[in-house]
Amino acid sequence: MNRRMLMFAGLALLAGCAGAGPPPTVTPAATALGELEPLYSAVAGREALTVRVASNGCTAKADFAFYVERKGQAVTLALGRKRLDRCRSFAMGQTELSFTWAELGLAPRTPVFLLNPLVAWTGPGL
Repeated sequence: MNRRMLMFAGLALLAGCAGAGPPPTVTPAATALGELEPLYSAVAGREALTVRVASNGCTAKADFAFYVERKGQAVTLALGRKRLDRCRSFAMGQTELSFTWAELGLAPRTPVFLLNPLVAWTGPGL
């Protein structure tokens, strides 16, 4: 009888330890910038801002909205996707989109702070 009690006590102790597990991972709270499209690259050219974004094959410039905010001399720009690319392809891909400075409502030499996160391209299927 003592062996059974010892075995049940040991199992109860192990079950308590297994149930506790590691502490939960706390992620940052959603922010106003959480819905911005991650970019693979951004190039400020003479005539336009060119960005590389994820695409399943149907991503177009019309699928994006931009928001420009001017505070004194600082100009910030944020790009967000209006529509998801629901095309089906065998491998994930990317596409390049160009927004002219005129489309963005900015002079070509205006310094701009781009708010979108920049992420590394991991290649198709990875």
